[in-house]
Amino acid sequence: MATHEEIRDSLRAFQEGYNKNKKLKIMNRDWNRVVLIEANDVESKHTLILKDGELTVCEGATDNPDIIVTADSETLADLFYGDITPTEPYMNGTLIIKGSEDDIVRLDFISLMIWGE
Repeated sequence: MATHEEIRDSLRAFQEGYNKNKKLKIMNRDWNRVVLIEANDVESKHTLILKDGELTVCEGATDNPDIIVTADSETLADLFYGDITPTEPYMNGTLIIKGSEDDIVRLDFISLMIWGE
């Protein structure tokens, strides 16, 4: 089980990887989304805000997110550190992503561009 702080640190690593990738920032300059990241086994909620190509991470939940990502704390930390891809946990149901299909595919592509396969 990962702690709230470990999830936060993984999201900051993801943020850093994203914001260093000039291609991603250009590709997403017009894709403004709010993503809620929530653990289902520890008290941990974070909000990712993609706006004008920049990614920021905030503590806590937000109202009316465009995408909701829910999983156990260990899966979230591993996912945002790039230790695992989202495919297996998504397929076996331990990672739940609620949002439009286009948004889910774009989020998956972003993680692929940051961490590779």
